[in-house]
Amino acid sequence: MKTYGDIPGDAGSDVLGQVNAQQERLRARMAKIHAKVAVLSGKGGVGKSVIVANLAAAFAKGGLRVGVLDADINGPSLGKMLGVRGQRLAFETAGVQPALGPLGIRVLSMDLFLPSDETPVLWTGPTEGGGYLWRGAMETATLREFLADTEWGELDLLLLDLPPGTDRIPSLLSLLPELHGIVIVTLPSQVSQLIVAKSVTVAKEIVKAPVLGLIENMAAHRCAHCGAEEPLFAGEDSARMAERLAIPFLGRVPFDPVLTRCADEGTPVLLSCPTAPAAEALSRIAARIGEALRLAPALAEAKENP
Repeated sequence: MKTYGDIPGDAGSDVLGQVNAQQERLRARMAKIHAKVAVLSGKGGVGKSVIVANLAAAFAKGGLRVGVLDADINGPSLGKMLGVRGQRLAFETAGVQPALGPLGIRVLSMDLFLPSDETPVLWTGPTEGGGYLWRGAMETATLREFLADTEWGELDLLLLDLPPGTDRIPSLLSLLPELHGIVIVTLPSQVSQLIVAKSVTVAKEIVKAPVLGLIENMAAHRCAHCGAEEPLFAGEDSARMAERLAIPFLGRVPFDPVLTRCADEGTPVLLSCPTAPAAEALSRIAARIGEALRLAPALAEAKENP
């Protein structure tokens, strides 16, 4: 068996040239996007993807051009939540054309490449026990292709829905030449908040991207009859935790069955039930993120000139 040392150059494959060309495509596409924001939680099961889908809807409703990249390769769900499952992707010379969701939201997800609901994404390693490391490398390579080979076009905002786990955050976010902010989603539970604190440390000290703020999801259950709110968890108050971690607190999203129902139906609650408590909370949160990203003037202009 020959090793790399036995093969002169790269055996004609021009691997370095291919990598450089892909990096150049990535830089060119990202240069057309005004703001790139990653949404993470560190821990699964906090409703992060639902938050992302509705934040995208909030900005699109305000007149902005919005794209969403579902970076959770192994558990993609944004295609379902934004109603684009089953759309056929067009592969053109300029690149892959993303699926179009509500209000023209551009969506790319591994879910759009899978043949059926039950098809898993399987990663196999070249040696026993190497599957996890190979998965990480393949995951990063896949996201690089999603970013570099998709014809995103001119966007005001690209939201990246990152998979759970703090260990993969640096490698995934290293693909972006410039990241304008990180939004962190948590539950008001001690377990979730423990992981969030680690995510904040990774964002600040390793990724070195600005943390735009913390969102508390499933904050409380609101009685449909009397309007009284009952806490669902017994963790630290998220606003106090954000203050302790020296990051902004963006707001609370109440536990609202309407939010889940709309996600299952493929239409963000902000569009189908705009007066629902969760929708109103998410609208306020989107406005705060817009202010931090200096997208607020565009939102205001869209409202003044519907």
